[in-house]
Amino acid sequence: MATSKSLEETGSSTMTMIQAINRALAEEMQRSEDVVIMGEDIGKNGSVFRATEGLQAEFGPERVIDTPLAESGIVGSAIGMALYGLKPVAEIQFADFIFPAFDQIVSELAKFRYRSGGEFTAPVVIRTPYGGGIRGGLYHSQSPEAYFCHTPGLQVVIPSTPSDAKGLLKSAIRGDDPVIFLEPKRIYRSLKEDVTHDFDYQVEIGKARIVASGDDCTVFCFGAMVEVAEEAARLAGNAEISVEIVDLRTLSPLDIEAIVSSARKTGRCVILHEAPRTCGVGAEIAAIIAERAIESLEAPILRVTGFDTPFPYTLEHVYMPDAERVLRAIEQVIDF
Repeated sequence: MATSKSLEETGSSTMTMIQAINRALAEEMQRSEDVVIMGEDIGKNGSVFRATEGLQAEFGPERVIDTPLAESGIVGSAIGMALYGLKPVAEIQFADFIFPAFDQIVSELAKFRYRSGGEFTAPVVIRTPYGGGIRGGLYHSQSPEAYFCHTPGLQVVIPSTPSDAKGLLKSAIRGDDPVIFLEPKRIYRSLKEDVTHDFDYQVEIGKARIVASGDDCTVFCFGAMVEVAEEAARLAGNAEISVEIVDLRTLSPLDIEAIVSSARKTGRCVILHEAPRTCGVGAEIAAIIAERAIESLEAPILRVTGFDTPFPYTLEHVYMPDAERVLRAIEQVIDF
């Protein structure tokens, strides 16, 4: 893993998402002594997925803090640190374990700027791996993003590539507001790309990314589902269907302009996420399109999602959307 010893390099190197996250943390800790990271087993062990490997040896146990198994305590302590001027980055080992800290997040962290009339901010970043794809079963595979999108005062960010993971995480750490930074563990090591060594490289929070330009249908997606959308688009291309793919990147705030622009351009929309369907982020995106672009639509808006059940173990491959399910939705809106 990269640490601050190599931060003055120029150019780029091939990284996985885990390596890009590790480098972003190292660079931000070198840039400011106010940045501290904390969580279960993140020090000597380098966290479950090794996202923090080598950082305690580099920056010491006072800045890379191994905590007890107490998520409410982790987030509560991070809030206190932030109010006194630090920039804590708290890791929750799996997103499924974030719920003991839910009250601290939605009742305290999200509200400090508002309740103080802007006098205080709480710049806490909460990193956590989320979603399926590793056969973790129902307690290690959940996608809780919608809970936090419903909470004013929180930014919710989900990268889909190593470069975006680095740039978005650095922007989150340098910001003044709390960020829930959900990392799709399914693609932690499966995707590799060149990632810049630029110390100040950032990706703006709140801006979607056009992964592929198309004219016939738009697929809105994020996280690990971007790769699924790309495969579905390749399959659709065999039938000469041109698919635009929009990686939302940030779920709160949503890039409404990008969503509406693409919906108006293609007139056919498929929304893809692996969380359960009911009250998922896809419902909000569909509402935005219906409210602002309905006159441009040529077909109903379709959602391809997980099911309204607990996340299964043996049937994980059935639960999680795949390219064939997305392709069927694309064909349905084209044939409408």
